[in-house]
Amino acid sequence: MGDVRDVLVIGGNRYFGKRLIDRLTAAGDRITVLNRGSAPPPAGTIHLVADRDDEAALNSALGDRTFDVVVDQVCYTPRQAEIARRVFGGGRTRRYVMTSTVEVYEYEDSIVHVREDAVDPRTVPVDLQLPWHDPEFRDAHYGEGKRQAEAVFAADGTGFPYTAVRVAHVLGGDDDFTGRLDHYTRRIRTGAPIAVPAENQPATYIHVEEIADFLFWVAGEDFTGPVNAASHGLLTTEELCAAVARHIPDGRTVFQHVDVGEISPFSFTRSYGMDNSRAARLGFTFGHVREWLPRAVAETLGTGTGMATGTRPGTSVEIGG
Repeated sequence: MGDVRDVLVIGGNRYFGKRLIDRLTAAGDRITVLNRGSAPPPAGTIHLVADRDDEAALNSALGDRTFDVVVDQVCYTPRQAEIARRVFGGGRTRRYVMTSTVEVYEYEDSIVHVREDAVDPRTVPVDLQLPWHDPEFRDAHYGEGKRQAEAVFAADGTGFPYTAVRVAHVLGGDDDFTGRLDHYTRRIRTGAPIAVPAENQPATYIHVEEIADFLFWVAGEDFTGPVNAASHGLLTTEELCAAVARHIPDGRTVFQHVDVGEISPFSFTRSYGMDNSRAARLGFTFGHVREWLPRAVAETLGTGTGMATGTRPGTSVEIGG
């Protein structure tokens, strides 16, 4: 990589954020972690405490520090992006990497994998007056918040050196805190219905180690704008459940098709397939989801790397809504 880089990581020092910091540290970079102080930073990093929503506190905590790269793991709204652009513009960093999401494509339903230009942040309208400070509103408008945050960084005339990594749904690791695979495990173990849309669509995924590798790679590149981060291949809810069921020999997979109401995680009324060819052209090689899925499920369920001898996957049945 050459000279030691000064890298700031904002939030996100668990799950794939923790793995990213491990990779940066191993590369000899000087790492600063900025968060609200609710979680201790990894060993060997410099720790700054500030609320990223408080511009004065953020400037105070940073002082006169400058960075080669900033990796922002917790930018969810255009207001947060506005503050970040002001604080880190003007030469404080040479590169700003924002962790975005596949959810920016929530209105781009397509049977083909969507490319980055399907959502051009330069054309996304920004509304700073929406109640972005309200956690309930923010959670309910996750994709919109990320779209508008990207738009703030991409606005014409700012010259802000950003890239937005649109991350597919992440699987794997024994520290997956989301509980999404546990949702399926509990239901398959008991035979409880798994609610899915009547027209259930597939999605792209990425392994927790692969997204850490990708973010580390992006930090060392110089391209700008949005980039999709996803393993090759699509997964359906049924395929995901089959991988879980291999670890629950006496389980039963029961799908309940629903037209309204809450559906299970990783089940979708629209396709979330992302085209990863931009990253591939720029030099990153992704794996295939079906190659790593068994390992990812085993890691998260804590059941080793395969199905126990003499067991059989849980049977699968479907019931109507």
